Amino acid sequence: MPLTKAEIARLRSLQDKKHREDLGLFVVEGGKVVTELLSAHYPFAELYATDGWPSAVRTTGLAPQLITAEEMGRISHYPTPSNVVAVGRIARRELAPPALDRGLTLALDGIQDPGNVGTLLRIADWFALDRVVLSPDCADLFSSKVISASMGSFARVEVFTAELADALATCTAPVLGCDLRGEDVHALEPLRDAVIVIGNEGRGLTPAVAARVTRRITIPRFGGAESLNAAVAAAIVCDNLRRSG
Repeated sequence: MPLTKAEIARLRSLQDKKHREDLGLFVVEGGKVVTELLSAHYPFAELYATDGWPSAVRTTGLAPQLITAEEMGRISHYPTPSNVVAVGRIARRELAPPALDRGLTLALDGIQDPGNVGTLLRIADWFALDRVVLSPDCADLFSSKVISASMGSFARVEVFTAELADALATCTAPVLGCDLRGEDVHALEPLRDAVIVIGNEGRGLTPAVAARVTRRITIPRFGGAESLNAAVAAAIVCDNLRRSG
């Protein structure tokens, strides 16, 4: 059955955060990322595919609705449409701050680039961190760019949204923040419990969150670059924590 104008308008509207929040839905597009999420058993609510999507990857119990290439072009979020679009329901998790006392947490303070947020989810997945916490001013977790950049980690990592300064106020684990005057990250002793706080790409940590940092660490600089990309810095810190632990 052809898509109706209302269905097309609804699917296209999910590009916008306000409409995602209003409808409680998000959309993700692309054979590779959709296949990754299906393989991780993500419970999509709707699936739209053209004949160009290989039947071999249709392993979910959710049968795709077959649409034409022209219809896919009308609902696609990309200049070059892919062959599959999936729709999921937004479910935000409530953070219980005592959870930060145990295990390794990656806390993102105002990371606004969707590609960076998605990559940071992949880093948390790679290093098997226990959770990721986003401040409310981070890029929207349910934007298609964040989900695509996470390459399936979106389905495997526990992610919460919370006011970081409040969540960290009662945290008993070390709260690690990058600072040029901090300890050398390569000399960190084993830590089974810690919160790694990564600040905004341009301004760093907000004052309220910086006030909650209990240990300042630095990644030694040997050249003239002013700073490191947020995801690169997080990966280096996580690698050192896992190697030392």
